[in-house]
Amino acid sequence: MEESRVFSEQANPARSGAGIISRIRLENFMCHSSLQIDLGDWVNFITGQNGSGKSAILTALCVAFGCRAKGTQRANTLKDFIKTGCSYAAIFVEIKNGGEDAFMPETYGNMITVERRITDSSSSISLRDHQGKKVAQRSKELDELIDYFNIDVENPCVIMSQDKSREFLHSGNDKDKFKFFFKATLLQQVSELLDGIKSHLNAADAILAELELSVRPIIEEVKELREKIKNMEHVEEIAQEVQNLKKKLAWSWVYDVDRQIADQNVKFEKLKDRVPTCQARIDRLANRLNELKTLLDDKKAQIKSLMEKTSDVRRMKDGLQNNLLLAKKERAELEAEYSRGDSLISEMRKRVRLLEQQLHDTQEQHMKVTQAEEAEFEKQMQKLQDEINIVQRNVSRLQEEEKALTERLLIARETIKELVKEVHDNEKKCHGLCSQSQALKQQQTNKVTAFGGHKVLSLLHAIERHQRKFKCPPIGPIGAHVSLANDDTWALAVENAIGRLLDAFIVSDHKDSLVLRACAREANYHNLQIIIYDFSRPRLNIPSQLLPTTCHSTTISVLHTENPTIWNVLVDMGSAERQVLVPNYEIGKDVAFEQRIQNMKEVYTSDGFRMFYRGSVQTTLPPNKRIRNGRLCSSVENQIHDLEKETKIVQELMEKGKERKRNADRASQDLEEEVRNVKRRRIGEERSLMSKLLTLKDMKSSRSTEAIPDTATNEVEVRQEIMQVQYDIQAKGLLLEKVRVRMITAEETANDLKRSFESLCDSAKGEIDTIEGAERELLLAEEELNVAEAEKAHYEGVMQNKVLHDIREAEAYLSELQRIHQENFRKASIICPEHEVMALGGCSGSTPEQLSAKLNRLNQRLLQESRRYTESIDDLRQMHDKKERKISKKQRTYAAFREKLNACQKALELRWSKFHRNANFLKRELTWKFNGHLLKKGISGKITVDYDKKLLSVEVKMPQDASGNNIRDTRGLSGGERSFSTLCFALALHDMTEAPFRAMDEFDVFMDAVSRKISLDALLEFAINQGSQWIFITPHDISMVKGGDRVRKQQMPAPLSS
Repeated sequence: MEESRVFSEQANPARSGAGIISRIRLENFMCHSSLQIDLGDWVNFITGQNGSGKSAILTALCVAFGCRAKGTQRANTLKDFIKTGCSYAAIFVEIKNGGEDAFMPETYGNMITVERRITDSSSSISLRDHQGKKVAQRSKELDELIDYFNIDVENPCVIMSQDKSREFLHSGNDKDKFKFFFKATLLQQVSELLDGIKSHLNAADAILAELELSVRPIIEEVKELREKIKNMEHVEEIAQEVQNLKKKLAWSWVYDVDRQIADQNVKFEKLKDRVPTCQARIDRLANRLNELKTLLDDKKAQIKSLMEKTSDVRRMKDGLQNNLLLAKKERAELEAEYSRGDSLISEMRKRVRLLEQQLHDTQEQHMKVTQAEEAEFEKQMQKLQDEINIVQRNVSRLQEEEKALTERLLIARETIKELVKEVHDNEKKCHGLCSQSQALKQQQTNKVTAFGGHKVLSLLHAIERHQRKFKCPPIGPIGAHVSLANDDTWALAVENAIGRLLDAFIVSDHKDSLVLRACAREANYHNLQIIIYDFSRPRLNIPSQLLPTTCHSTTISVLHTENPTIWNVLVDMGSAERQVLVPNYEIGKDVAFEQRIQNMKEVYTSDGFRMFYRGSVQTTLPPNKRIRNGRLCSSVENQIHDLEKETKIVQELMEKGKERKRNADRASQDLEEEVRNVKRRRIGEERSLMSKLLTLKDMKSSRSTEAIPDTATNEVEVRQEIMQVQYDIQAKGLLLEKVRVRMITAEETANDLKRSFESLCDSAKGEIDTIEGAERELLLAEEELNVAEAEKAHYEGVMQNKVLHDIREAEAYLSELQRIHQENFRKASIICPEHEVMALGGCSGSTPEQLSAKLNRLNQRLLQESRRYTESIDDLRQMHDKKERKISKKQRTYAAFREKLNACQKALELRWSKFHRNANFLKRELTWKFNGHLLKKGISGKITVDYDKKLLSVEVKMPQDASGNNIRDTRGLSGGERSFSTLCFALALHDMTEAPFRAMDEFDVFMDAVSRKISLDALLEFAINQGSQWIFITPHDISMVKGGDRVRKQQMPAPLSS
């Protein structure tokens, strides 16, 4: 129950008819068998003798508005209010409901009747409209009514019962006054509420702290499991690398034999190409031999015939030729002897000139390089040049090696980029699968989240908060009100057909749509689809002639909903009755494009294809991959299982991709290191080459002339040697002259013989020329024949001993390689398919021997690591994931609790601050209003409120004390003065609270006539000016109260004497 609102404004509120009691009717309640009281809108006086049942009216009001029996201080249980001898009691309170402040006027009209029925075993509450029709019968609706009109019957400023009047008006205890003030201003209710909240928050904080501490041992366990899993994953990586190396090694032997076979095939083809060439050469030589043999035989026969004819001439010719040859020989010997003598004389003359020059240039001749030093210098130059050539070859080799390694490095980097892209794609796919799985798990917990996620829950809470603003509550999301009629066969087809409508909300008019849009903004739900539809329309009945004439199901036929508005929206907005569902693609094509079914709009297949026909255009759309399948399914466990399985596969692929990337990174780093090493070596060689070239250049530029030692030549000896040489020249000249004479004689003899030979030759020139030509041709033919035979024998030997032998050996070796290839391929295929090795990057760049050595090292390492761990990594991962999910869930929950708890504590502190500030405001306002009422009689006063000691004291200053400063406590006043001051105190409290009606019972019971007259005047003036409905109950005569339009008096009948 909400507190009464406290106002500090002096101005009276505008008059409204809402919340005013117009009639009270009692049946079998306390002393009344049947009683009906009609009340005015302003001031009502109810008088009567004691025992006439006046106070029962206020007790009935309290019970009707939900007060407990003990709260009335008239009974312990509600059944005690039933009149003796009756089986039930009934209270009817009619409340006006007009004006701008009316409560749900479209439902209740201008009058609300609160009915409370009490029996021995139960009690019931019902609210009726202005026609008496029952509208509500729960206490919740009554609480809403009470909260709306701010009716708090337990507040003494709203209903002051007889006991409260006596306790308040005549009590001089400051603590009682404080209790009355604290309760009347609702400060007590707020204080108790805040204290209760504080105790609850403290208890919640202690529980939350205990819960947060309980998570720490599990966190430590998870850390230990994570470390163990990390180590075991390293072992798994090694094991996986061992398996991959085994696969690579197996196929590496195959690829190695493949390379050998390819090389051998090339070699074999080259060898086979030599056979035709060699055989063609042999054939040409054989033909040439036959031709030469024929030619040789012909020449021999020709020469034999000519020799027989010219035998005598030949003998004469041979004799002359021999004599001529002897003469020429003698002449040649003489010429040689003459030439030697002439040369010797020339040498001797040169010697003379040399000696003369030596003699002339003895003093000017410089040191020259000896022949030995020259040879040594040339030897050094040649050695340095050889070193330069070697370094140049090394530089060229290193440049080619660096170029090849750079190309391999570029290829490795491209491979790494592809692997990074593959890992990124797998991570993205894994994230999408996890999101789908999480959404399905969320849907499994709360079906509504499948149609908008957490935003739709926030939207529903916002709608609930603003429910009064809607003319009719919105319906949505549509998917939460729809289910598949049979199984989940058509789940995907229905999603494709009407999936865009499943997240939508339905409202009855445009005004509600604006309110719903505001709620969506509050819930941060953007792009909400809102459909405006008339809720009052009954469920559509579609005639059969308007449905597709087919045996296949339609979308509307496989759906089930209890809400007719949902059904109508699916028909009117989604055309669900014209969407045909078929099992597969082929049937869909036949139904959509061949049968031309009437009233059919679209065809959807169970696997998501959409087909439709517009005019002459046939359209087929593939399944939409972004559509969430399974939102309408009754069970999503299988889908969650499939998604988790697929997620696991993608994660394995992702891990393998990461491993391959790490291997590629290591290989790339190795290549980079090799490139750097080769580059360093190349730079070193280039520097060495440059150094040697500079050294060679320096040697050539700094070559110094060789020095020869000075020779002291004796000038006399040189001159004597010159004279001796000249003498020898003269002697040799005489001998040479004799030789020349003999040479002339020999030459004349040779010329005579030559002339005789020529004359003989001229006489037999024709025959001799013919014979000589034939002989020359015979000699040439014999030479060609010998050459051809030797060449043929050579090529035949090459054919037999080289070409054919190499072909046979190559063919045998090729057959052996093919056998080895088949055996290796069979063994490798048993180990793994070839595409797995290609997926691992192939075997390029490593020989089988290198892979085998690497495999042995990894096996030893795997054996060492495996001995350290005996648990199953899958069990550890499952245990780790389970505990991590548990911890994460608890931490999120506790964090959310802590955040809410902190927010609540801050809010509580703020509320306490506002509470103390308002309490101080109320204290000052109470004194001000109290003085305002006292001043009307010339009295002044003061109210002191001590919230810490819970005391309230009232002090007044009477007119007769105006000359002095005497301020008296109310206990020192007369009875009338005390009653009036207490009444002013009560009116000040009334002025600070708001309620549609107020009631006071026997407020003047202890007053004398004068005090009663003063009090009644004050009450009547305040009631008329204040504006609320007032009910005063008194047993005394109120004839002094003047009647009027705003004052109504009623007399209760006297009680029947027993």
